[in-house]
Amino acid sequence: MGRNTSIIPKAPFARILMNAGAKRVSSDATEAFADEITQIADEIASKAAKIARHSGRKTVVGEDVKLAAK
Repeated sequence: MGRNTSIIPKAPFARILMNAGAKRVSSDATEAFADEITQIADEIASKAAKIARHSGRKTVVGEDVKLAAK
């Protein structure tokens, strides 16, 4: 799911890469990482919402997210 804008600022993604050991992070790397992580998060969120609906709930709970991430 390609995006031109993100609801999450890019700085946290750069910090994650730096915390993982990168000395420097290019803007292209930050953008690519943000796109990949956002896509994964969207997939997990969609699965979690389906799990909640299947369970007869409107509210997504932590267990839904954990199960969706597996």
